Amino acid sequence: MILNRPARALANRWARTRFDPAAFGLVPRERLDPRAAGPETDPARRAERRRVAEAAHEGEWRTVAAHVRAAGADWDERWTRLEMLIHVAEGDDRWLTDWRTAEPADGDAGTVYAYLLVRRAWAVRGAAYARDVPEQDMRQFQAQLPAAMAAAQRAADLAPGDPGPWVVMITAARAMSYTHSQFSDLWRNLLHRAPHHAAAHWQALQYWCAKWHGTEELMLDFAELTVAGAPPGSILPGVYLHALDELRMPLRGARSAQRRAVLTDVAARLETVPAGHEDLPALRHRLARRLLEAGLHEASLEQFRRIGPYCGAAPWRDDPAGPAVAFDLARGRAAHGARKNR
Repeated sequence: MILNRPARALANRWARTRFDPAAFGLVPRERLDPRAAGPETDPARRAERRRVAEAAHEGEWRTVAAHVRAAGADWDERWTRLEMLIHVAEGDDRWLTDWRTAEPADGDAGTVYAYLLVRRAWAVRGAAYARDVPEQDMRQFQAQLPAAMAAAQRAADLAPGDPGPWVVMITAARAMSYTHSQFSDLWRNLLHRAPHHAAAHWQALQYWCAKWHGTEELMLDFAELTVAGAPPGSILPGVYLHALDELRMPLRGARSAQRRAVLTDVAARLETVPAGHEDLPALRHRLARRLLEAGLHEASLEQFRRIGPYCGAAPWRDDPAGPAVAFDLARGRAAHGARKNR
């Protein structure tokens, strides 16, 4: 049951004054850790990324290229590696210029370059709503996008089976105000190459949300279909949690009831994701919050148990009271609801 305002105030008071975490299988307050969303799952992976980033800064583009190619056809992993390199290139792209000069037919180098152009254009625009972006900045932003799209199309020609360039294209397409038909053409091409690409689905969700070129109904339809079609072990169900973040108005009626069913499905599907997946802890935080808001207290409490002491994640880290306080209050409210239902 979703709480009305007086019931919510009562739950908050109980959580602040009577909630004993240990009684619900939760870690004590003094162990809460706001520094991270979860434990470090793979120190060797972080060390490898650092090594590759340092190689890029030293101009060793061959090391960079080998790192990307080693991902093979694991397209999510390959995109993760490309995205890391894009962050490196934003600070210093001389190694990328050398790579593209030495291997002009390399699709990975072309994809990094295309996405770098998109990121540079977005840096001019900023993250504000369109109405708040200075006209000159918006003109410069829009003027830079066609070159980024053209670079992504060239990268796609160089690597016909790689979905990476298409991820860049659907990102640019959103900024270039592609029609639904135009965007859907790009999307079909991407799905043909990688039907369960996590980053691609997040970018598509942004296209379909109301602040860009869709509506809340279209966005939720897309997110629900994504959950239903996600294979075991995939983090794709997390797309639905991001869709809920984009809502401008609370869900009502049939959509509200549907939310409970979808969240239950998301929770079950995330159980199939390998425990060491680096994106899983952040999704658990979002899921715990949304289950709580939907009145699924026991399910929310279970997510808090799995999260353990870590509270350095959205939505807690931006709370004015601080992440530990916000996190503890939320799990206290989950415990209050679960206690009443037992």
